[in-house]
Amino acid sequence: MKIFQSIKEELLKEASAITSVAEALSIDEVELAFRLLRDCKGKVVVTGIGKAGIIARKISATLASTGTTSIFLHAAEGIHGDLGMLSRQDLVLAVSNSGNTPEMLAIIPFIKFIGIPLISITGNPDSQLAKASDSVLCTKIDASLEPLGMVPTSSTTVALALGDALAIALLKDKNFSLNDFARFHPGGAIGKKLLLRVADLMHSEAAMPRTPAGTSMMEAILEMTTKKLGCTIVENLNGVMLGIITDGDLRRQLQINGDNLLKLKAEECMTPSPKHCNPQDLAVSALALMEKHSITMLPVTDEENNAVGILHMHDLIRAGVV
Repeated sequence: MKIFQSIKEELLKEASAITSVAEALSIDEVELAFRLLRDCKGKVVVTGIGKAGIIARKISATLASTGTTSIFLHAAEGIHGDLGMLSRQDLVLAVSNSGNTPEMLAIIPFIKFIGIPLISITGNPDSQLAKASDSVLCTKIDASLEPLGMVPTSSTTVALALGDALAIALLKDKNFSLNDFARFHPGGAIGKKLLLRVADLMHSEAAMPRTPAGTSMMEAILEMTTKKLGCTIVENLNGVMLGIITDGDLRRQLQINGDNLLKLKAEECMTPSPKHCNPQDLAVSALALMEKHSITMLPVTDEENNAVGILHMHDLIRAGVV
């Protein structure tokens, strides 16, 4: 229990640090920093050293993956040649809790020489870094929030959260979409979720269960059994979807009509105008639609509402989208 309580207290400390900094932020400084980032014509170069450098690297990665061109510059490497990556179209975002780290201060003259904006995320608004910055985002916290008053925990958490918040503000301003995000994440689980289309997973042509309107329920059930998807689309003679019959529909109709079920026509038992998707929709969007309406299968239609496929929840699970 002592260990659990210690961990819980640390989490609450770091959460309170974020809240206190959020409440104390200067509106003018935040808006200025946002404008400088938004108007940057080159790349956002995020720099830091030590623990702050690790945070800076993560902020740069988040910016890059959400539509803002960004790279990380290690402050110590900067004074040994890596300042060559800076151009006059760029902007520097410096992360340093003390704001007086020698390596960080050493690269400021070059930043000023080429005349590019400097934004600082620092816990010391009176530091040399802050005084040299065009915009200062103050992340000062009470020393009691960190072990021994100096081990970087809450201070790095706050800096990271502020960097994330800036990235999300830029994302919203750019109207950065799910499709945009997918382009930057073609691999791994994220790639599967964001790049797979419904057309890549759906059952189409001969594998798609379909039943013409006017067909008896006997034939509709045979079609459902043969295609093994637990459903069949009901369509008119032109291939336009009218509805869908699922296993659930069969159970409901059996309760209502009993032995007369097989004498009914398919359109008498279907769910009309069901939820559906388009072949070019993202698979993850189809999944969201299924979860929202608690269904496990979606008809796939084209722009004229012609049935072209069926997407089942199992297809999404097998593909790793779920």
